[in-house]
Amino acid sequence: MKYELPERKKLVHEMTLPIRWGDMDVMGHVNNTLYFRYLEIARLEWFRTIGVELGPQVVGPVIVNAFCNFYKQLEYPGDILVKMYASDPARTTFETWGTMERVDQPGLIYAAGGATTIWVDFPRQKAVDLPEAIRALVTPD
Repeated sequence: MKYELPERKKLVHEMTLPIRWGDMDVMGHVNNTLYFRYLEIARLEWFRTIGVELGPQVVGPVIVNAFCNFYKQLEYPGDILVKMYASDPARTTFETWGTMERVDQPGLIYAAGGATTIWVDFPRQKAVDLPEAIRALVTPD
């Protein structure tokens, strides 16, 4: 099965992560929960690289929904390439998408997922407008 990303998307970040021995479950493949962790690590690293501050006393991103589709089992040892895309900026939200492939098998998507991100004033516990700088970063060209 070939994974199709939304037509209007923007590649915003790529990173390589090791598959660790402890990532595997009793079935000998990476546990499904770790795929969400890989996407989270890539998303947080992207936020760090663009200067987004994270914490309970700031205005910033929070995930309001997440999904992952599993196409092929990842197994130890190996490294994965996570590619993060963004799309669909709205007043307070945008979408992120991620694909996971083994570095030694470029182009073969093992899993793909995404998340809806909402911008929140954490002290007030209230959604706020997406900052213009973030909107510019996530708007496809």
